[in-house]
Amino acid sequence: MTIRRALLVDQVIEHMRQQITTGVWPVGHRVPTKTELSDELRVARNTVREAVRALSHSGLLQVRQGRGTYVRATSELSGALGRLRTTELRDVLQVRRGLEVEAARLAAHVADEDGLRALEARLSACETAARAGRWEAVPQEDTEFHTALVEYAGNGVLAALYRGFYEAVLASVITCVDPCGAETGLASHRRLLEAVRAGDAERAAAEAGAHLSALLHGPEPERPGTAD
Repeated sequence: MTIRRALLVDQVIEHMRQQITTGVWPVGHRVPTKTELSDELRVARNTVREAVRALSHSGLLQVRQGRGTYVRATSELSGALGRLRTTELRDVLQVRRGLEVEAARLAAHVADEDGLRALEARLSACETAARAGRWEAVPQEDTEFHTALVEYAGNGVLAALYRGFYEAVLASVITCVDPCGAETGLASHRRLLEAVRAGDAERAAAEAGAHLSALLHGPEPERPGTAD
């Protein structure tokens, strides 16, 4: 490969990555064909093919034979974790526990009424969806609550890590959602929010940890499964 061609491939990769990370191509979106991209970017189809191969390897794209190429994740980290969804759920939950416990502890030290109202709105949306039996909406609402809590904690690096982890978090929630145990899961979320509101860092961390430990190890016999 010549230096010029290598640079062209890198430029196409960067263009496609920007389309993904800025939301122009959201997760699940079918990207333009290689011919369309070749014409749009004025490069050879082989250059586009190599860029697609690289982004597929990193987990951002998924090539479905005979159906096209689709956006799989919004970051390389999330894409890599996305490949573990079915066989390594435990790994995802362990990482979630590490991030969310620390976020809960930090969040309890924040005194931001607007932020607390936003968290309350997120949790209420999740509770409303569950109580209405709209189980298809619960995972998204639940993930948005956890994401908002991490953002509220005020640590930019932690928030960036969690945003990159978003699709894996959502996949773990979808996998673990249990209508029979939804009330238990929602009560856990409510206790977590109240601990944050009260400024009790250790209680907030304990609630976040207990919730994810229950998902990792399974519920107690007298306490049925949890919502996420």
